[in-house]
Amino acid sequence: MKNTIFLLSLSLFVLAACKDKQQAPPKTEEAHKAADLQVQDKGSLPEIFPVSHATAVLQWEGTTIYIDPVGGADSFTGYPLPDLILITDVHGDHFSLETLQELETAQAKIIVPQAVADQMPEAFTPQLDILDNGSEKERFGIQVQAVPMYNLRKEARHFHEKGRGNGYVLERQGVRVYFSGDTEDIPEMRSLKGIDMAFVCMNLPYTMPVEQAADAVIEFKPMKVYPYQGNPDVSDVKRFAELVAEGDENIQIVQLDWYPKAPY
Repeated sequence: MKNTIFLLSLSLFVLAACKDKQQAPPKTEEAHKAADLQVQDKGSLPEIFPVSHATAVLQWEGTTIYIDPVGGADSFTGYPLPDLILITDVHGDHFSLETLQELETAQAKIIVPQAVADQMPEAFTPQLDILDNGSEKERFGIQVQAVPMYNLRKEARHFHEKGRGNGYVLERQGVRVYFSGDTEDIPEMRSLKGIDMAFVCMNLPYTMPVEQAADAVIEFKPMKVYPYQGNPDVSDVKRFAELVAEGDENIQIVQLDWYPKAPY
């Protein structure tokens, strides 16, 4: 009798355990991040906050980074003050002197290409790190490398000449984050290695069509791709995701809301 009760209890325990396993919730995005990095034995991914178009805020282990801050100080309400600011190019959707002057940036370092530095008043000079394509600078434990960004198509070459602007690769504890800036699928992009998060533009007619972007991404194989500068009016981001999946199903496409609609 005791054996029968024991076996019945054991069966009920096993059934309950199986039921709990079946009802376990799916992994959250944060859990997926942790799992990815545990396998790769790296540091943590930064948290990304899209602001608009090419503008983003990153929070990375206590460091706050503004990418191409434009739109006035009100666009950054609620975010911590920047420790590091990266500016890719001189165009108004990447560089806004008015925004920099409105923001409280006295404690921040500002990394820019020479063409941007030439348009900044002398008051900012102590804060500037001027990087040419291929140059690097370490700030706040983050290695920042300036990489080329330019157009290839004949009809678009005048938009972004080689050497004027910078894309950036940020590296911390083995984690590598790439911001393309305004570019096409240049050899320097295709040759990137070990990119964990890639922010890839697709903004016609100024950068590249989704077919070019997808082809490049399939070649340099980042772990996660964040399409940006992809205004839905001119860029088929859904088609981009389909093309990448067809070429390499292991690349994860993460679509953020870069173009929030104004409330009515």
